[in-house]
Amino acid sequence: MAITSANQLELLQTAEAVAREKMIDPDLVIEAMEDSLARAAKSRYGSEMDIRVRIDRKTGNATFTRVRTVVEDDAVENYQAQLTVQQARPYLDAPQVGDEIIDEVPPVELGRIAAQSAKQVILQRVREAERDRQYEEFKDRAGTIINGVVKREEYGNIIVDVGRGEAILRRNEKIGRESYRPNDRIRAYVKDVRRETRGPQIFLSRTDPQFMAELFKMEVPEIYDGVIEIKAVARDPGSRAKIAVISYDNSIDPVGACVGMRGSRVQAVVGELQGEKIDIIPWSEDQATFLVNALQPAEVAKVVFDEDATRIEVVVPDEQLSLAIGRRGQNVRLASQLTGLDIDILTEEEESKRRQAEFNARTQLFMNALDLDEFFAQLLVAEGFTNLEEVAYVEVDELLSIDGVDEGTAEELQTRAREHLEAANKAALENARALGAEDSLIEFEGITPQMAEALAKDDVKTLEDFATLADWEIAGGWTTANGQRVKDDGILEPFGISLEDAQTMVMTARVMLGWVDPTELEAAEDADEASDEEAGV
Repeated sequence: MAITSANQLELLQTAEAVAREKMIDPDLVIEAMEDSLARAAKSRYGSEMDIRVRIDRKTGNATFTRVRTVVEDDAVENYQAQLTVQQARPYLDAPQVGDEIIDEVPPVELGRIAAQSAKQVILQRVREAERDRQYEEFKDRAGTIINGVVKREEYGNIIVDVGRGEAILRRNEKIGRESYRPNDRIRAYVKDVRRETRGPQIFLSRTDPQFMAELFKMEVPEIYDGVIEIKAVARDPGSRAKIAVISYDNSIDPVGACVGMRGSRVQAVVGELQGEKIDIIPWSEDQATFLVNALQPAEVAKVVFDEDATRIEVVVPDEQLSLAIGRRGQNVRLASQLTGLDIDILTEEEESKRRQAEFNARTQLFMNALDLDEFFAQLLVAEGFTNLEEVAYVEVDELLSIDGVDEGTAEELQTRAREHLEAANKAALENARALGAEDSLIEFEGITPQMAEALAKDDVKTLEDFATLADWEIAGGWTTANGQRVKDDGILEPFGISLEDAQTMVMTARVMLGWVDPTELEAAEDADEASDEEAGV
């Protein structure tokens, strides 16, 4: 096929037809044609030549040109596409580096192989343009609900036609044992849109907690308008879910608005989620109150919150235990996901036994360490004393406030407590040295003899050993494994060392050892403070 003999408008008509079919810019198709014709021309004139093709957007006329660029004398690498300033003088009056000499060349004849190659180039460019269009269209729809039609099933995954592209609903993102047939309509949550080499990948989900939140936003106008906000969602897809809501208008009940007249709104969501039971609870800034609400329908007798461990103990009546835990632990698991807390549920009887055991243990401690009778030791525990340090170093007035304790008794109690602590410190220090603990660790600020002993037992015997530890290895922490939070015990956790304390101690040790430049550390802290101020923290 010769370009000169072809209908020149046919190129434009073809470009417009392809662009209309693929819903892309016609200019992209024409540019692909220009590239394909330029490649064909290079195969005719030589691959080293810089051949360019320009198709007139109005007439369809294709113009073939050869371009040569002026470069420095020592920069010539391709004599077919480059020339020096001296060589360019016959073509230009005052040639400069970077100037281009453009000569028109005769159009080429496209043989069968060249035409096929040109076709492949055009198809490839059109596919790339189509992928870019799809990605640009769907990237901003992540986090929203989309409607589509089932096209086919591949290895349990559902391929969904979403209009100008295809999306995939993986089998682990389906609710329970959902099954679909071709041409079934489906509604799903756009979980992620990624640009990949094989084209944009649109991942759908029907199990994501935000799918339920978006459904409520569609059914409840107050949520769409921002009067009611969904603060947290927890789901056991296809079985049960909990959603926490708050109203910013005192005249609107958030729970009632989400339920709707005779349950119409919540039932619409339940129907879409294959009968998933939904508990709608009021959100509260007070974590204990929020947790009590989250454990509904179980009744809670008492809540004990441990801020350091982000754990919370919930005491329920004996007959409410199974309801609070739920079938296979479902209720407490969803409440934990909703609040972000690790929950321990105890019955009133179990809590009473535990408190009694703690009371007895502290009583025995005071009896043995301070040589007291049982009645007096129980009296100290009942007044809130939990360890010997509190007795030894508390203000004397606090001891004098106990019935039957005079100044002499208070002084004797503190003397005995301090002597016992000193003896314990001495024994711990000797044991730490016997285990191999060095003075660099023992004398480090913040390390008590008991801590040094605990560290030495864990084979941490020098300041260098201590400086290599992570903060969670010292203070303990939590790790999520297989969807379950697992406790990591810290070496110094029994001594009340927090993660912040552990971080400070480790960094101080590294500075002392010269591993960290203190000026760099101060600069990093200043940068953190500045970012916190910008964020309004």
